[in-house]
Amino acid sequence: MIDKVSGKVSYAVLSFGGLLGIGDDHYPLPWQTLKYDTNLGGYVTGVTQDQLTGAPKYGDESGWSWDARTRRSVDDYYGVPVA
Repeated sequence: MIDKVSGKVSYAVLSFGGLLGIGDDHYPLPWQTLKYDTNLGGYVTGVTQDQLTGAPKYGDESGWSWDARTRRSVDDYYGVPVA
């Protein structure tokens, strides 16, 4: 997810659950929770399945209100400090 004002990446969205992309939930992860792994050639996160149990999520874009309060709740959940 790209911040509209700054143009910087703010969140990655993890798709989890469901079957073959059907019925899965989407979890916005603050960009700061990801680290680039040169051996893998990609990003990794330490978020566990247990952490996802109570994490902010949405089923599809129509069910998500991306306002300041929602962003703060996601950041707070993952312990990301206020920028």
